[in-house]
Amino acid sequence: MSRVAKGLGKPAAKSRPGRKPAARSRPGRKPAAGGRPTPAAAKPAPAARAATPMPTGLVRLLDDDGMVARGKDPNLAEPVLRFLYEQMVQVREFDRRMLMLQRQGRIGFYGPILGQEAATVGSVAALEPRDWIFPALREGAAAMMRGLSLTEAINQLIGNGADRCKGRQMPCHYTFKEGHYYGMSSVIGTQISHAVGAAMAARIRGDDIVVLGYMGDGATSANDFHCGMNFAAVYRSPCVLFCQNNQWAISVPISKQSASETLAQKGKAYGIPYVRVDGNDVLAVYSVTRAAVERARQGDGPTFVEAVTYRRLGHSSSDDPTRYRDEAEVKAWEKKDPIDRFRAYLVRQGLWDDQREAAFKDDIAQRVNAAIAAAEANGPPADETLVTDVYAEVTPQLREQLAEVLALDGRGVNEGAFPL
Repeated sequence: MSRVAKGLGKPAAKSRPGRKPAARSRPGRKPAAGGRPTPAAAKPAPAARAATPMPTGLVRLLDDDGMVARGKDPNLAEPVLRFLYEQMVQVREFDRRMLMLQRQGRIGFYGPILGQEAATVGSVAALEPRDWIFPALREGAAAMMRGLSLTEAINQLIGNGADRCKGRQMPCHYTFKEGHYYGMSSVIGTQISHAVGAAMAARIRGDDIVVLGYMGDGATSANDFHCGMNFAAVYRSPCVLFCQNNQWAISVPISKQSASETLAQKGKAYGIPYVRVDGNDVLAVYSVTRAAVERARQGDGPTFVEAVTYRRLGHSSSDDPTRYRDEAEVKAWEKKDPIDRFRAYLVRQGLWDDQREAAFKDDIAQRVNAAIAAAEANGPPADETLVTDVYAEVTPQLREQLAEVLALDGRGVNEGAFPL
């Protein structure tokens, strides 16, 4: 984690008197019928006592001009407020530069986050360092907030010899185990079941962690969404399922994705508390996610969060959004920009100004430039990595196949273009 991020989290909430602890695997349990012990995950957890009612409607603390209604300011500490803003600005600048690299042919693919910075940064910042993150597609900033360096991120985008994935993973699909950040997958919705299961495993082990599992609006139509939501509800898995509703599942609008009035209310069908939040309001996202995390840690089970936001660029660098949506829609959402809104709030609080803005952006530019230079100085993955990590020891057959590839006339392993 970054220097500032380490001090973000409050101490984990302790169980209040009279609250039943989350069900855990304990030695000496009575065996089930037939004399065989029943695993903790094979039966529903005991019912939790009534929790604090979830907020209704769209939770919003900042209006479009960065004003907070009387009595709604969460009064976060100054270091937290600055950290939230700096991370949002950093990921936007990183995105801009990486998209430029893709257009120049220096990386093969990129999935931009423009417009969704508050939803990602605000929700990740609400976790404790020990908690785990299961990303969908646009949560690369989460890995960087947890300590993934800019150079490492660009190594992965290039797929060079210093890439921890050894060039095998799609660009923009980071993995960062040290930061409790699970590897991304392009398969829609699969991470939902993984997040729910990992949280359940942690509870069985007695680990005091919460898992934050992300998804897009399109993932709510996937089988894994229904399986994950139902399992999380029945067994009270300590997780927060966070839907970034950016209005478009590639070219499919939300109106063709679901007939429900909101995506948040889908939680009701499964018996999961749910909340709908303005995803362009970083204070609201942080506050809602923080409450959901504490609820899960106290043994009250999962929460389903719908963050209403907007994807202002294409689904990826391979997508042309002008083919399927009206530019007027994009312009309307630009007026709800999450960074502009939060900066206005910080300026009113006396915590930010034009001089700090210029200095910080200059610092980001220098760091990104240095990271690009360092990453591009690395050569391609070693030829042997084509066959390593398949088995514990490379088999004679694989060695023979590698030798045949290397012997091909006029062609090396690392030549060729990215398919997208």
